[in-house]
Amino acid sequence: MAEKFRLEGSVALVTGAASGIGAALAVALAGRGCSLVLIDRDAEGLAAIARRTGAAGAATECRVVDLTDAGAIAMLPAAVEDRFGRLDCLVNNAGVALGGRFEETHLDDFEWVLDINLRAVVRMCHAFLPMLKARPQAQIVNISSLFGLIAPPGQAAYCASKFAVRGFTESLRHEYAGTGLGVSVVHPGGVATAIARNARDPRPSAIPEEAETMRLAAEKGRAAFQALLTLPPEAAAEEIVRGIERRAPRIVIGKDARSAALIQRLMPAGYWAAITRLSGGKV
Repeated sequence: MAEKFRLEGSVALVTGAASGIGAALAVALAGRGCSLVLIDRDAEGLAAIARRTGAAGAATECRVVDLTDAGAIAMLPAAVEDRFGRLDCLVNNAGVALGGRFEETHLDDFEWVLDINLRAVVRMCHAFLPMLKARPQAQIVNISSLFGLIAPPGQAAYCASKFAVRGFTESLRHEYAGTGLGVSVVHPGGVATAIARNARDPRPSAIPEEAETMRLAAEKGRAAFQALLTLPPEAAAEEIVRGIERRAPRIVIGKDARSAALIQRLMPAGYWAAITRLSGGKV
């Protein structure tokens, strides 16, 4: 059994830390005695979370970064080195969503999802690997999704990014097996965050009737998706932190995610029809 990862006294970096799972993770890690580097585009949200982690006694460094900017990511290790001298735990949590069928999707919107959900994860891991490998014990934690295990219609870009995060993370874990660097992939189910509300809609058609149909479909899909998001972020964060502590290679969060993962394994080609039937057509 792998040695337990000691969070107390460690330095952890969390992306997407201004809200949702990232914010809850920051607070939970502060409660475990971590020093923190918090990354997000939302300066106001970061400041609010930093006040909470600081009140818990955690030294906190906030960095306002657009994760589509490869140059900004490349500069982060030096900033972390200057403030803390090391990094022990990297949590790639930031993510965005895009609604609509693939045929309605502009390719630059598809690329936007890949930039944040996948390429930023790859760049962050690559940038911080030297620092993490220098530690006697370190952990990479990449947040995939339930939609990195199953692929519903209308989520082609999101699923492409999250399945890729899963594959990238599993390959990375195998590369560093037997070393002090552990690698975990996380598959949260329906966590009550704003990701569905904030999802980018398909760009409207130039034909008014088609544009209205697309708008109504996007609203319906967003409302249905949001209704499935019920697990409090704090509960999800606690499960992730416990998974980090035991260096779990795969962390599946929520009964919905665990049930869907089981159905997918049992019915790899027909799982979506089964899930739709079991949900009474609600998905």
